[in-house]
Amino acid sequence: EHDGVEFMLGAGVKGFESTSDGLNVKIDNGGTEVVRTADRVLLAVGRAPNVEGIGLESAGVKFDKRAGVIVDDKLRTSNPHIFGAGDVASKWKFTHAADFLARTVLRNALFPGSSNASDLVVPWATYTDPEVVHVGLTESLAREKGMDPGVIKIELTDNDRAVLDGETEGFVKIIHDAKGRVLGGTVVSTHAGEMIGELVTAVKHGTKLGSMASVIHPYPTVADAIRRAGDAFNKTGLTPFKSKMLGRWMKFLR
Repeated sequence: EHDGVEFMLGAGVKGFESTSDGLNVKIDNGGTEVVRTADRVLLAVGRAPNVEGIGLESAGVKFDKRAGVIVDDKLRTSNPHIFGAGDVASKWKFTHAADFLARTVLRNALFPGSSNASDLVVPWATYTDPEVVHVGLTESLAREKGMDPGVIKIELTDNDRAVLDGETEGFVKIIHDAKGRVLGGTVVSTHAGEMIGELVTAVKHGTKLGSMASVIHPYPTVADAIRRAGDAFNKTGLTPFKSKMLGRWMKFLR
């Protein structure tokens, strides 16, 4: 929107009409028809799994034309001797997810029942400019699960590296529980995909934000915003009573 792009979310395309100026696109935008002229129209039609006509029925492997090969949490198909991994058998259509699903298959094939696909912590990345990357729970999903999540948000306008590079559009947002354990995180930054690994590790291992505050980052880096989120969380623990006691202690030391 900042660059002048107009979004009509949830709208439907009613038709196209070729004109001397280009292509008129008729759009149903919430019950109101609007027309926009375009030079090109890009259609994201999605992908379908290639599961038909390859003999899966003969092998006793159940599948769905849209969902693909049906597997359980161990990635075993309806034929106990066959496993499935990757886009054809997963809700995650990511190369990095396919890699770790394949690792899960290998572990379960060699050591039956040792790994679950549901245990994977899979980050999502949208390579726009700036990039938008996410892992774990969002604030709304945490509330749907009955949690009362805490939210720490560090704007990149306060990050020295982002200021130096002139790329201050973005933020680091971390969702945590009452004890400070990281439940999820979102990074919006020019190189967000290079930063999310730290938050994936935190979600995977239940790291607390207070501990992340003690991780030294090179200066200046955009990733230092994650450490600052830890600092911000630690400050929330300074209650009026603790502040009062700290004041007395400092007075005693003087």
